[in-house]
Amino acid sequence: MGCMGHPIVKTPNLDALAARGTVFENAYTPSPMCVPTRAAIATGDHVHKSGHWDSATPYNGEPRSWMRQLRDGGVPVTSIGKLHFRSGEDDNGFTEEILPMHVVGGVGWAVGLLRENPPSYDSAAELAADVGAGPSTYTDYDLAITDAAEVWLADPVRKEKPWAGFISLVSPHYPLTAPQEWYDMYDPAEMDLPYGRNSGERPDHPELANIRSFFDYGAHFDETKTREAKAAYYALTSFMDHCVGRILTALEDSGQLEDTVIVYVSDHGDMMGDMGFWTKQVMYEASAGVPMIAAGPGVAAGRRVKTGTSLLDLAATAREVTGVADDAASQALPGQSLRVIGNAADDPNRTVFSEYHDGGSKTGTFMVRWDRWKYVHYVGQPAQLFDLEADSREMRDLAGESGAEVHAALAEGLKRLHEICNPEEVNARAFADQKARIAELGGADACENAYVFNHTPTPSEQDKMREGSAL
Repeated sequence: MGCMGHPIVKTPNLDALAARGTVFENAYTPSPMCVPTRAAIATGDHVHKSGHWDSATPYNGEPRSWMRQLRDGGVPVTSIGKLHFRSGEDDNGFTEEILPMHVVGGVGWAVGLLRENPPSYDSAAELAADVGAGPSTYTDYDLAITDAAEVWLADPVRKEKPWAGFISLVSPHYPLTAPQEWYDMYDPAEMDLPYGRNSGERPDHPELANIRSFFDYGAHFDETKTREAKAAYYALTSFMDHCVGRILTALEDSGQLEDTVIVYVSDHGDMMGDMGFWTKQVMYEASAGVPMIAAGPGVAAGRRVKTGTSLLDLAATAREVTGVADDAASQALPGQSLRVIGNAADDPNRTVFSEYHDGGSKTGTFMVRWDRWKYVHYVGQPAQLFDLEADSREMRDLAGESGAEVHAALAEGLKRLHEICNPEEVNARAFADQKARIAELGGADACENAYVFNHTPTPSEQDKMREGSAL
């Protein structure tokens, strides 16, 4: 985003939102993967607590979502757009789901369950081929979501009682195909190239090498394709910013802008070629870090907050803003209201946590962030440690270095991790649950031969699949 100092991408509407609100500069996802993160957003709890480990174990209405808590407390909650839950037939907590995108067939990405003996995964070549200008079912879907949000906000019933809306656009997302007018905003020749592309430039780690090998994106992105992909990603970001601007204008035209708390986030980041990775799945800042902006009543204008925050804070924010009382279950959750965090002094000591147990990984990965430090724990493999103040691009892994400060930070990172969970126990439980899920879906062969995709089909595409039409 421009408001975060990016020198190329144009995001005027998000920049304006940031100017009238608070930017949380150190925000993270609970898991750098869509489906487990969206379950964590719904429950307000860690992935290892709810057991929604991966892209084939989507949220199914349990544990109770903050949406259900609001709805049952008298505040209607409407979703418009992508959810990535199991099904609209579950009680996800919404009063209404408009144009929902759920996982394919109520199952999702089954091949990702095969972590111990992963098959070859060759969808990366398709991602690289789908780069450039042109139509896309995803951008069409985003326009439909934006249209629906405008109609929903303009409905006079919105003024009758307090409400909550969960409006979820897909862009920027693969395929990296952007509408022509947006693609034309960016010249591929002027795009920045990824850092750490060459193996000698970046930290070496066996699990990162394993994930890089499984997804194999880098083999399909030469310099020309990389520049085109960057241009398309920035174009999709600007397209998404345009959709956000339309939604905020509709909110203002409805006369509710000054009465509404707005929170803008993403479910994960994207590596875009940095460190030899594309998409997400890893704990580097570009993948595990997310944008987070809040604005509206009770939110300071023009403020920048350095306290670490998480998408788990959204549940607490929703309860605090709407005045729905905490109960024993919600009081035990780790999140805090972003309005409370944003109006307090910066707290560098707050721990933020993320974990990954999904496709391509052979072991559980756990990240804790506090102050200037990021500690990454791999079960059965060496840890990593980064000083984000001195090394914002995470090019120097300090874990193998000597010195009292490094040793103290490693010990502190492990201590903070164990205050949240026992990584060895969690890792064993994840593999056990996934083994049971594989059996439930018919075994490893059934998972490997299930419908393979590199991005979830839109609702209209899934309708065609159910009718037996070819995509």
